[in-house]
Amino acid sequence: MKKLMVLGTLCSQLFFAQNISSKLEGAVKKLMDSDPATAASLSFYVADDSGNLVYEYQGNKGLTSASTQKIFTAAAALETLGRDYTYKTTASHSGTVAKGVLAGNLFISSNGDPTLGSWRYDGWKPENFKQKLIKAIKEKGISKINGDLIIDDVYFDFQTVPGGWPWDDMGNYYGAGVWSVNWRENQFDMNLKNGIIQDFNVDMKSVRWVNDVKVGGSSDQSLIFTAPHSTVGVINGTLPAKPITVSGAMPNPPLQLGHEIKKWLAENRIDFNGKIVTNSMRKIEGRELLRAPAAHVFFTYESPTLEKIVYWFLRRSINLYGETLLKTMAMEKTGTGSFDAGLVYLKSFWKSKGINEKMINFADGSGLSPQNYVSAKAEVQSLLWTMKQPWFSAFYNGLPEQNGMRMKSGTVKDTKSFGGYHSATSGKKYVYAIIINNYQGNNVSDALYQVLNHLK
Repeated sequence: MKKLMVLGTLCSQLFFAQNISSKLEGAVKKLMDSDPATAASLSFYVADDSGNLVYEYQGNKGLTSASTQKIFTAAAALETLGRDYTYKTTASHSGTVAKGVLAGNLFISSNGDPTLGSWRYDGWKPENFKQKLIKAIKEKGISKINGDLIIDDVYFDFQTVPGGWPWDDMGNYYGAGVWSVNWRENQFDMNLKNGIIQDFNVDMKSVRWVNDVKVGGSSDQSLIFTAPHSTVGVINGTLPAKPITVSGAMPNPPLQLGHEIKKWLAENRIDFNGKIVTNSMRKIEGRELLRAPAAHVFFTYESPTLEKIVYWFLRRSINLYGETLLKTMAMEKTGTGSFDAGLVYLKSFWKSKGINEKMINFADGSGLSPQNYVSAKAEVQSLLWTMKQPWFSAFYNGLPEQNGMRMKSGTVKDTKSFGGYHSATSGKKYVYAIIINNYQGNNVSDALYQVLNHLK
């Protein structure tokens, strides 16, 4: 009797799996036969939570993944660095302090904290950093600085933007590059009215602007162009006549921080008449770098933990975080804080977890580059491995809920992807990834939802 019951259960499970597979097959056929998908490519893979295949359509096919690339970076960072990892920013000085006078330079250094000055974290906002830094300077007994303010921004290599990022993206807030000293997530807000620039949320003294914006339409169709270290910015496209705010990428975040610190010193009657110098500027000029003396560190500011960083990285898809994590892993493991070293490490990491290296052709850590090519099967394999790790909750909590499912999404031009986890009403648990490229229609998310709904 027991054997018959077990056999019946197995038959029931097999029928259920075949039924889901059949429904997914029909939904995929309908999608790929639709007019917007005429020239599209699709990679789709579904497994149960034990890793058993439920359905696949070109599961091995490598496609541009957009921001579902972040699931690889987030999981690798949690494993490599640990959920409690923190970045550190320090203040130190050269020379001596006597009778309130610093006879030397004031140094600000960081190992790449992408949250420095971010508005997302209670207790770590720009004003929190300002208050703690000024308090530390005063407690050091410094009321006058007879030297320069040095922003030591060479912990990572000089390249701030991955080579595969499109020019159209780089100057916009989501295309902010990675610096050794980041500030305000390397983002600024520009306020316009009738297409005319009114002001900025921060003082952008070091940038001159070319405004080619046209007034028209009811939504923001503008693009901002800024390049790393550039002193010229361009905004073009169209904007509605009403007051509107658009956000861009700072061309020189370390220098911006330096200007703000100078202002803070003046506000607190700390006499400073020196220059603001960044080590990257000295590198451009071919001059010797000025390094912070380790023996004279008087202030250390720690970032939120990696668990909190990963939450926002996945929840708000912050590309800056992904590229910083890529460089940080490379620096911690190889001693070289570059994109190339990070990509080699990331690929070897996932290869060691059993993923075919031909299915993970990474170009960056965030998915903004259209040169990323990964397969849906590889994404599912990474999600399955991640489920088994002790820090899984830190990863899972960051995944947004979309269409009633817990998943990361990705979007670039004519490309959409989803990858995540879902518990069906039947109790069955699924791990899935779907990527479509060159879908030429406006309702691509809805089109993929129609496929994924069969997992509910």
